[in-house]
Amino acid sequence: MAEIKAPVFPESVADGTIVEWHVTEGQQVNRDDLLAEIETDKVVLEVVAPDNGVVTRIVKQVDDTVLSDELIAEFEAGASASAEAAPAVDPDQPAAPVQPKQATDGGEPVQATDKADESDHKDQSPAVRKAAKESGVDPKNVEGSGRGGRVTKTDMSNPTLKADSSITSDSGRPVAEAVGERTEKRVPMTRLRKTIANRLLAASQETAMLTTFNEVNMKPLMDMRTKYKDQFEKRHGTRLGFMSLFVKAATEALKRYPAVNASLDGDDIVYHGYYDIGVAVSSNRGLVVPVLRDTDRMSMADVEAKIREFGGKAQEGKLGLEDMVGGTFTISNGGVFGSLMSTPILNPPQTAILGMHAINDRPMAVNGEVKILPMMYLALSYDHRMIDGKEAVQFLVTLKELVEDPTMLLLDL
Repeated sequence: MAEIKAPVFPESVADGTIVEWHVTEGQQVNRDDLLAEIETDKVVLEVVAPDNGVVTRIVKQVDDTVLSDELIAEFEAGASASAEAAPAVDPDQPAAPVQPKQATDGGEPVQATDKADESDHKDQSPAVRKAAKESGVDPKNVEGSGRGGRVTKTDMSNPTLKADSSITSDSGRPVAEAVGERTEKRVPMTRLRKTIANRLLAASQETAMLTTFNEVNMKPLMDMRTKYKDQFEKRHGTRLGFMSLFVKAATEALKRYPAVNASLDGDDIVYHGYYDIGVAVSSNRGLVVPVLRDTDRMSMADVEAKIREFGGKAQEGKLGLEDMVGGTFTISNGGVFGSLMSTPILNPPQTAILGMHAINDRPMAVNGEVKILPMMYLALSYDHRMIDGKEAVQFLVTLKELVEDPTMLLLDL
């Protein structure tokens, strides 16, 4: 008999919550099969089978809080599911329906009618019931794609489904409430969203945050990309984007202004001798910030490939804790969503964050003439306790100069 434990969490993660079991007790599994998912403040971690065998007992249930390396299930390696054991089922599929009670009418058995009985074949899965409490969608109104027309968790996540006021959350309140002819939907915050909210609130309350702005002419960078993008992709196997040059330019600017790359630890200032730049990535679960390590040693191709890898992992929910721990500086690109200008919020204990924005053609005065140029607003939010305004402005001006003349990076100017 072996123990299945929660992963070892880093010091910055206190505990996690089991969000789903993909197996049932007595189910036979193969090595590396997915058993459970544990959500932490940063990512969702997967627990896989250590070997071929049978899950004999599930110790921690869905929504239970687990600590680092805590026992969550028991496992018997090499065992096979017994014939007497319940057959393995998909966790998104309900248990076998209960036989309906019978009444008699003139001596003849008559099946009792019950709405719950009518839908037993569709909505009795624990995962489906949990999804109903979160979304307010009644599984009886969902067309199931599972075996025998059963409703699965994936079916419940369809955004076109309408919430039902008869579905209540764990607090007992309806998830969807009718207000006249309109409906309000009440959805509990995920653990990740709560963490994001708390960190952003703490950043605004515990730091002396200030934002400085500048604008950058993107034409030289866009011309360079147009000229070399095909050769770049052919040589390196990844597309050439703008983010890689901003990462390299930010790294060079951080070298010149080390205070922007530092952090505060109580009354101590920690100057980092390395450059780990976090890149804010949007996912279905919220904003996550995976970290590019040692960007001063990375080529532009390395940066582009890693960012693309992070983006794919974020959408699939596959980012690991090791991908997001640490970071000395952050870049957030709201321009991909059309943002013209914003004030990004610090990601403590970091003391600065760069915000990129949309590229728009604007009339600009160049040598006494008006020209239409593709311009981008840049925003640098910083902790004024650590960074003086002079350093922040000079950092942003340096970044602007490097982006507007990329050859300065190559010539180390």
